[in-house]
Amino acid sequence: MKINVSLLLTGDELMNGDIIDTNSLMIATSLSNIGLKVNKKVTLGDDITLLNTEIKQLSQSSDLLIINGGLGPTVDDLTSQALADAGGVKLQLNTQAHSHLKQWAKRRNITLNEPNLKQAYLPSGCDIIANKNGSAVGFSMTLNNCLVICTPGVPSELKTMLSDEIVPNLVNVFRSSAEHPICRLQTFGIGESNLQALIDQQIPDWPAEIAIGFRAAMPILEVKLCPQNKTGEHLLTVYQAKLCQLLGDHVLAVGASDKITLAEYLVPLLLKSKQKITVAESCTGGLIASQITAIAGSSAVFEAGFVTYSNQMKSKMLGVAATTLQRHGAVSEATVLAMARGALERSSADFAIAVSGIAGPSGASKNKPLGSVWVAWGNKESLQARYYCLPMARQDFQQAVAARSLDLIRRLIIESKELANYNRVN
Repeated sequence: MKINVSLLLTGDELMNGDIIDTNSLMIATSLSNIGLKVNKKVTLGDDITLLNTEIKQLSQSSDLLIINGGLGPTVDDLTSQALADAGGVKLQLNTQAHSHLKQWAKRRNITLNEPNLKQAYLPSGCDIIANKNGSAVGFSMTLNNCLVICTPGVPSELKTMLSDEIVPNLVNVFRSSAEHPICRLQTFGIGESNLQALIDQQIPDWPAEIAIGFRAAMPILEVKLCPQNKTGEHLLTVYQAKLCQLLGDHVLAVGASDKITLAEYLVPLLLKSKQKITVAESCTGGLIASQITAIAGSSAVFEAGFVTYSNQMKSKMLGVAATTLQRHGAVSEATVLAMARGALERSSADFAIAVSGIAGPSGASKNKPLGSVWVAWGNKESLQARYYCLPMARQDFQQAVAARSLDLIRRLIIESKELANYNRVN
């Protein structure tokens, strides 16, 4: 049985372009992981009449309706009232929501005011969905035989509620009716056209019962395996294993999980081996260090990094010889190797990454075109360096350099025997 799923996004800020809608992507991905596919998405401004009408229509044509936004304390937060009107019930003070608000205020040492209390008035008979991070709880009710779930618009709050509350509950509700489960592979270092060609050549018997989809979200490429029927479900494990064997160390993570970043993969490796890393950055301006330290637990594996943008600072902070810079230039093999050695000598790290390049739009020459970058990586016993040319927009260039650098050190730590051919990522 197919489950009809609809999303209703609310807020003038979405309609006016003041914010970008990332929540529908988050919701759709979470639902897809449990075999539920969004069939329709509607975005409306803060208009009680439009919201009321749309909720009635969507609930009549859907088995599941998720409403995102409009649960806050201000006059333009209309979701509770609109759903109550659509269901022909009254708003009333919900004791669970009120208790949650009081605890939320107590933790912040603030006094609840009338706008705050608005968030505790919910449609009569609704069920509460816990919100660990924010003031507004979520809630659900049945309307026209459709399960309606209301969620806050703050992305961090929504993410936690989806993983901790909403998705586990939906698995129970729609367990027997959900579509076939999907397997996702998070990969790096190979482009979708090359990957498709590789599959065609190496796994020519790929079954029609398992559809393959690709989603490129720089720098990660997600490969999605979607069984089309029960036969596809039975074959999924076998062909997932074949694909993983084919891709080897290009695979970062397997399963129905959110995409993983290279830093999220690297930090646990370092934690497990009780080793540390340092970075010496020029063209990335601290981006690599920032991505590492964004991961919980990184303080155990990262103590210091060096951002040496000028030649003077490369010499002063990392000990790069002036003669090296004069003879070879800042963007050179000799310089990044010296930067990496200097970072290792000045830190207690086991591994180092060093990068120096031309992010543009100026600074290029005939011998060193725009997008040129040298990356060095390794440890005190062995350092390697490699040149890439990545002629792209400045921020894209920095992201690409950071990703390749983290992947090179990842491959070193896992003792990969494969050579990453990043120039074929297209």
